[in-house]
Amino acid sequence: MLSVGGSSRIFSLPIRGFCSAVIYRKSLPPVITSPSNYLHRSGGGAHVSGVRALSGGSSDAAGGWYSSLADSTPVHLCEQLLVSVQEASGLPWWFSICVATLSVRTLVTLPLAAYQLVVISKVEALQAEISELAKRLRYEVSVTARERSWTERESRFQFKKNLRRIVSQLYVRDNCHPFKASLLVWVQLPLWISLSLALRNLSLDQSDLQGALAAGGALWFPDLTIPDSTLILPVCLGLANLLIVEVFSLQRVAASRTQRLVLNTVRGFSLLMIPIAATVPSSMALYWFASSLVGFSHNLLLRSPSICRLLQLSTPHSTSPYRDLLTAFFAKYRK
Repeated sequence: MLSVGGSSRIFSLPIRGFCSAVIYRKSLPPVITSPSNYLHRSGGGAHVSGVRALSGGSSDAAGGWYSSLADSTPVHLCEQLLVSVQEASGLPWWFSICVATLSVRTLVTLPLAAYQLVVISKVEALQAEISELAKRLRYEVSVTARERSWTERESRFQFKKNLRRIVSQLYVRDNCHPFKASLLVWVQLPLWISLSLALRNLSLDQSDLQGALAAGGALWFPDLTIPDSTLILPVCLGLANLLIVEVFSLQRVAASRTQRLVLNTVRGFSLLMIPIAATVPSSMALYWFASSLVGFSHNLLLRSPSICRLLQLSTPHSTSPYRDLLTAFFAKYRK
């Protein structure tokens, strides 16, 4: 009879479970105070001195949920992180935002991205074994169906039920349940929202740092508390996100209809980010742009043959990934 790992019979396998709206509000003229003593402790939580917490009763608040989110502990911790990086480095605010972005994405999301790559590689390596087991299972179900006079519907039900059990056991055996590959999203998205709201609070809510941020820009965006009127940052953000999507799409040689739908949705969201970034403080747009660039560089880094060998990926990998990317890119867009 069909077994996984040579121990479990076909119909006795154990059952295993499978496992922003950004509001830009016109603020009062900035109050410039001494840049020292930004942080203080109150009631056991970390806060930025002078940052006014939003309240549900404010006439221009986005609502109770947004007020609670903007005044939540993760957002305040991100405020403290940003201020600490700027104070420790002594860099201009625009550069400090870039340094904080690079540090967070390298120390937090890069290891998770590498783990995601390992899980996906193991899942892909299992596909050949799953295909072979499915063929054997289909034969055994057909034999049992004749013996027990099952209908076609009952046969399909038994096949799908036992195939799910077999696949689940394989995932447990190789420690590569696909849900683990989504861990990066569950960490990266809340972190991105928290840092975005932290910069929004520091830029607009009459904090002691608003004056420093107003003078902490560079080049065409000297004031980080107001939107980029030149639209250079928003357009660069949109182009960077589109580039990441297109590079990712090159990995799919024959994308399914669902995958094409998801890709087109992400492309649309990348374009939608341009008008959104044009209405928020430049500090937020700069963070989004820097985060996209760091994410893109990490994506390229994880394609390196040295990194693939270090991660001991289960699937074969190219020895010239960057040349392959360029070839695939030109082949796709120079038709």
